[in-house]
Amino acid sequence: MQIVDLMMRAVRRIRICSSAELAPVGLTHAQSRALRVVAGAGAPMRMADLAAALEIVPRAATTNVDALDQAGLVVRRTDSCDRRSVLVSLTPKGRKLLARLAGARRRAADRVLAPLSVAERGELMRLLATMCGPCCTPHEASHGTGHGAGERR
Repeated sequence: MQIVDLMMRAVRRIRICSSAELAPVGLTHAQSRALRVVAGAGAPMRMADLAAALEIVPRAATTNVDALDQAGLVVRRTDSCDRRSVLVSLTPKGRKLLARLAGARRRAADRVLAPLSVAERGELMRLLATMCGPCCTPHEASHGTGHGAGERR
C-alpha cells in the first residue's frame, strides 16, 4: 500500500478514536480544535485569526463558533477598536470543559499510538514534523512555496 494511503488510514483512525472520546463531551473534532485555539490565544481572538490558525475558511470557523456559542462555551462581541471584527473568548464553562477535553484527547492518542513503542513514537513525531515543516498552510501549498512534494531540502 502506498505511504499516502497508509497515512490516510491513520488519519481516519485518529478521527474515529477522537470522535469516540469527544462524543460524551458533546463536541466534534473541529469544535474541540476551535475551543483549544481560542483558549491558547490567552485573550479575545478575532474570528479571522481563528480561521487562519485552524487553516479553514472563515465561514467554517463561524459554523464552529456558532455551535460553541450555543453550548455556552464561548462568547462573541464586536471589537471596540474595529466594529467590523468579531472577537471570540472562552466562558467559564468553556474553560472548565478544556480539562475534560485534555483527558479525552489523551485517551484517543493512547488508543491510536498503542501499537508503537516509545522509540517509534519519537521517530514518527520527528518524521511528521519534517513532513509538515515549511509547507503546511493552504496558502503555501497553493503557491508552491516551502518544501512541497518532490522537493528536497
